[in-house]
Amino acid sequence: MQRAVLALGVLFALGCGEETAPVGSSSGERPNILLLVAEDLGPRMGAFGDDLAVTPNLDRLAAEGTRFTNVFTAAGVCAPSRAALITGVHPNALGAGHMRTSSRPEGGYRAVPPAEVKAFPELMRAAGYHTFTNVKLDYQFSGPLPGSGPFTIWSDEGFRVDERGAPEGSPFFGMINFMVTHESSLFERGGLPTSPLEALHMWLMRGHEGGRVAPADVALPPYYPDTPAVRETLSHFYDQIHRMDEEVGEILARLDASGLSESTIVIFTTDHGDGLPRAKREVYDSGTHVPLIVRWPESLRPEGATPGGVEGRLVSFVDLAPTILSLAGLPAPEFVNGRVFLGPRAAAPRRYVYAARDRIDEQPDRVRSVRDARYRYVRNFLPETPASDGSAFRERLPIMRELRRLHEAGGLPPAGERWFQPRPREELYDTHVDPHEVDNLAGDPAHAETLTRLSAALDAWLARVPDLGALPEAELVERGWPGGESPTTAAPSFRPDATTGAIALESSTEGASIAWRSGRGPWQIYGAPFQASAGAELEARAIRYGWEESATVRFVVE
Repeated sequence: MQRAVLALGVLFALGCGEETAPVGSSSGERPNILLLVAEDLGPRMGAFGDDLAVTPNLDRLAAEGTRFTNVFTAAGVCAPSRAALITGVHPNALGAGHMRTSSRPEGGYRAVPPAEVKAFPELMRAAGYHTFTNVKLDYQFSGPLPGSGPFTIWSDEGFRVDERGAPEGSPFFGMINFMVTHESSLFERGGLPTSPLEALHMWLMRGHEGGRVAPADVALPPYYPDTPAVRETLSHFYDQIHRMDEEVGEILARLDASGLSESTIVIFTTDHGDGLPRAKREVYDSGTHVPLIVRWPESLRPEGATPGGVEGRLVSFVDLAPTILSLAGLPAPEFVNGRVFLGPRAAAPRRYVYAARDRIDEQPDRVRSVRDARYRYVRNFLPETPASDGSAFRERLPIMRELRRLHEAGGLPPAGERWFQPRPREELYDTHVDPHEVDNLAGDPAHAETLTRLSAALDAWLARVPDLGALPEAELVERGWPGGESPTTAAPSFRPDATTGAIALESSTEGASIAWRSGRGPWQIYGAPFQASAGAELEARAIRYGWEESATVRFVVE
């Protein structure tokens, strides 16, 4: 009964809410930026060469923008990848590499990044942008859902939030997440929903006509057996992709109707690869290779960026934060690991991108990987264990149960069977010849030079980042949450200058973000002393990422 009530609550949240008139920046002085992020999806769309995918809206977006074909996430699973996206820092450098911190079997916690690290939407908000997001946070220093993270990152967050809530005249940055392609959408279902997650997927698929891709037509990678259960899962996955594309189309149509397309940069990507076995959670291309489309309004399009263009440079997910800041005219802070990859401030192309995997749900692990334009090198620090761990969440997939059944019966193809076997310490793949990464070249003398080069590149990166995933997770928890308890951020204090009257705010907690407001006005991110009229009633509160927020303090200006 409790689960059913929660499910109805999700449906209510999605189905209710007032709409406001379209607003936002249309002056062209500072662009609006809209980041569209689908869950658990590799480049399965027509614009990226998948002829089976029914994705007319994304194909249109690509035809009007630029496709980036070599984009890779920093992890193959949601929360660590989203931590990298929102900060521009690799998750293993944040202490955010374990999936997920809030559901650690020995006791949940929130990652506590270094004091200087801030989410890039907070930096945009401090610079005057209205920032918003909808259904998903999941940054490791937050929970998965809206309202669970540092309150300073977003001006507005919630299931029904979009650009229509931006104050008139303010530029906006929005991050819209699409849950319909999430791995859990492929779980077996029937009857009434028994959890909010099931209710959410039923709502998202309401009225959608499936069956656009027949099971017989799907292409199978060499590590999957050719059985009805496998083909039906992939066919259903294409249905979810089509529904997600329809949602993208609704957003694009709304921007067109409101006139905001003329002032809004639209970016589409996904949070990691396909939500399927031997893809999600892995550091192979199947788990980290993602699509990226950038569409500029004509007045903002950089020189040389023609509609329908293709860019093949290597891009890492940690590059999104500094690049979006650059598009907004803001500098990238020194703490970011990423680099600007487009626009007039674009840096030189990367030679390598990196990925990491640590604990996956209840299964401990440590894997690191480096990839150049052709080769991927993987180092397994627990080579005695198979990658096909018994993660209970993934075991709910019908396709996973089918793979396990055939493994136990000896009926898997050789490439699929290897996924169930102990891993070698090193793996090397030529992705041009072997795009599914099933032929390990690590022991081939003909590729010894490539192996040595990529191994050295990985070592240099691990030393440079640095790699906090090398520490026991219990030590990471103790560093941020002594005794396993979340500290509370110290409340800020108001300090008016006796000469100028300017009001400064400070918290004794290192790295705390502070927000303030006057009366019942909007919360503002504190960056420098400000003036306030005599008699003004001010409020302030603070948050150190990963800690509890402070109490709200009040002050009346004399």
